[in-house]
Amino acid sequence: MTSLQLPPNAYTNAPQQHPNLILGSLQLFFWLVFRPSAWRNHLERIDPALDSDSSLIILLRQGRWRNLALWRLFIQGYFILPILAGLVLGLVAWMLGETTTTGETTAIILAYVVIFIILGVGFGVVLGVAGFGVAFGVVLGVVLGVVLGVAGFGVTGGFGVGFGVVVGVAVVPEMVGFGMGFAVVVGVAGFGVGFGVGFAVVVGVVFAIVVGVVVGVAVFGVAGDMVFGVAMFGGVAMFGGVAMFGGVAMFGGVAMFGLWLGVGFTINSWWPILSFLFLTVWNYLLYRLDQRHNAKSPCLFRFHSAFWDEWQRLHLPGLDKHLLFVIEHNPVEGKAALEYLSTSPQRWAVQAAQIELDARILERYTELEAIRQAHDNLILGELDSPVSTLLNIFSDISEDVDVALNQRSFYSQSQILSAVAERLDTNLQEISSSQNEYSSRFYPIAQSWLNVITSHIDELVKITELRQEIDNPYIFGVPLNEQLEIFTGRTSIGLRIEQLLRDRRRPPLLLYGQRRMGKTSLLNNIGKLLPSNIIPMFVDLQGAPSSASDHAGFLYNLARDMEKSAKKQGLTLPSLTREVLKSDPFTYFDEWLDEVEEALEQNTALLALDEFEVLDNAIARGRFDEHDILGMLRHLIQHRPRFKVLLAGSHSIEEYQRWASYLINVQVVHISYLKEAEARQLIERPVKDFTLRYEPNAVERVLQLTRCHPFLVQLLCAEIIVLKNEQDPSIRRLAILADVEAAIPEALQSGSLFFANIQNNQVDATGQAILRFIAAQGEGAIVSRQTLLQEFPDANITFSLLLQRELIEEVDDGYGFQVELIRRWFV
Repeated sequence: MTSLQLPPNAYTNAPQQHPNLILGSLQLFFWLVFRPSAWRNHLERIDPALDSDSSLIILLRQGRWRNLALWRLFIQGYFILPILAGLVLGLVAWMLGETTTTGETTAIILAYVVIFIILGVGFGVVLGVAGFGVAFGVVLGVVLGVVLGVAGFGVTGGFGVGFGVVVGVAVVPEMVGFGMGFAVVVGVAGFGVGFGVGFAVVVGVVFAIVVGVVVGVAVFGVAGDMVFGVAMFGGVAMFGGVAMFGGVAMFGGVAMFGLWLGVGFTINSWWPILSFLFLTVWNYLLYRLDQRHNAKSPCLFRFHSAFWDEWQRLHLPGLDKHLLFVIEHNPVEGKAALEYLSTSPQRWAVQAAQIELDARILERYTELEAIRQAHDNLILGELDSPVSTLLNIFSDISEDVDVALNQRSFYSQSQILSAVAERLDTNLQEISSSQNEYSSRFYPIAQSWLNVITSHIDELVKITELRQEIDNPYIFGVPLNEQLEIFTGRTSIGLRIEQLLRDRRRPPLLLYGQRRMGKTSLLNNIGKLLPSNIIPMFVDLQGAPSSASDHAGFLYNLARDMEKSAKKQGLTLPSLTREVLKSDPFTYFDEWLDEVEEALEQNTALLALDEFEVLDNAIARGRFDEHDILGMLRHLIQHRPRFKVLLAGSHSIEEYQRWASYLINVQVVHISYLKEAEARQLIERPVKDFTLRYEPNAVERVLQLTRCHPFLVQLLCAEIIVLKNEQDPSIRRLAILADVEAAIPEALQSGSLFFANIQNNQVDATGQAILRFIAAQGEGAIVSRQTLLQEFPDANITFSLLLQRELIEEVDDGYGFQVELIRRWFV
């Protein structure tokens, strides 16, 4: 067996039955006792119409008699298992001294076998014809055989109770805990607890007295001197063990039967406790043996009770450590075991092992290049993991480090990394004060990451000083946060938002603009543009809120992002835990908003929801209920005057009808190109002490190529600095027109994701064809409407879409590109 193969029948709920008739029969009985899922899957494999409630006899009578697997089950359940049970019970009677000679022992064993066959086949067939399930028939034969056998041969009461418990367990999988003897069997048939108890008490006693005497006499006619055991009214002795008759005997029998019944009914409560110590020792031995053999395939882990005792609800000590050991030393079996346990009562071990695996993975990232890739390797749960918040911190840091290292200038890298380091330092303080039980495990890892990042920042500063390069402050591909100096302009938009926020009608706002126009950067910096009594609470709906699995997760992540954003503005909000939201999420979230309003005092909260389209997609996929989520937002707008709601996206509300029906009188704030003065500042003075100077015609050319598009200005200017840093220091600090032209191809290449998004996601095939046609006419070309309609008839809707996307503009009676760099991409 190679290490890439799984052992047969390991880590599965549908193992194959052993081909040997006797071993296969014992396996069936084991499945009934400990692995009901394997029993059910075995029945389904035999015949899709067969389950625990199906009648095997009726199926055979319905024309399925050609199914050899059905006959095999019939023989094993109604012949072999009763025979084996009779042999075992007879041997037990001999071991307990119930016989003294070899002849008596043989006679007793034969008697037991005959009784079990009669009961197994007889009751199995009769009840099968009556329509009772296959589990009912198999179990009844064994149960009655044991009960009558114990009664008939006077085996000690302690043994009888013990065996009765085993039988009760055997039928528990089918009856979810219905008791002993007839109570269990009747329960298997699906009559319910009340009926099962009544049936057991009444019929069981009567049946025991009548049939017990008859069968006992018949048996002891064979057994000779053992007739004394049945003389005490057979069934009464069976249930009561009292050597009396009449009312006293009946009372004693019922009382003992009630005791047995109680033991059976409560078996799910005491059986896991009773077996716990044995299972703990057994599992520990398996762990030690696997350690000794370094978990070489096949691992002994497959014999762990977690994979065969489906009734053990208590946490099995060491299961998580054993699972982790196998995962690390035998990944194939470890993965299979992980998948099995994730749906079992021991799923806690999967979570514990996954948390430790995540911690060990994060510990291995000791270099910045490794840290930047960490977010690709982390498996982030939506809500269930107690370390989801901690893992999100590491994932966010990893993504930001990746963005920083993608910057082409060392200055830009160091600037972004400095912001990352500052945020991670804040996260460290939060982790150290957290009550999370795993905080101490992840704190050293976060501290190690911070050391790696700060060390790299120091190296970047030294490199920049040594090379005498121009600091490249331009950052594209990531929104500008409030810590980055380069954020420029948008004053007029800030004033417009402030005016609308003071509107007594309290309308919801929509910050609308095309991708990369700076919507998120504006929301990150909007606190600089608004009065201090307006507290922005920024929530990125592309993140955890919209990826949550349910409403509790959505509201928890929404509240968490609001808390984090308010904290940046110097306001501490009350916390809202995940556990509180689970039972009644919207009620408790609404109560939390009451507390938030108290914390606001005289201030106003601006709830800024970025990328609202992502939330709409989650609603459309059925993850969230439209009425609950959007109704909650509408209620907040209408009934909480201290809250203002601002959505941000690249689509209008009219394009999302479900939002339009809930959010009435939405006021649109359009964000588009920078003003020319703002763009000039971004080109010539992006940060204080910027050392690159531009010739006037070079600045004009940048404005012509970008039309003051904020992303494209930064993209082109960043490439200009990269180009200048490669030149001789004597000409490095003055940008001329030729430098601008030389930087265009590199800008198109490094900004390819932006341009490809326009081409692939914002226009259809007809739109692409129109854009290519106009682009081919050259820079500044205006193509008449008549010419375009001749080339593209029936494209009026497409023209409207291209205008709405701000890709083309109408000039006189024709159309042309708005932005020259976008035109060059389509060439």
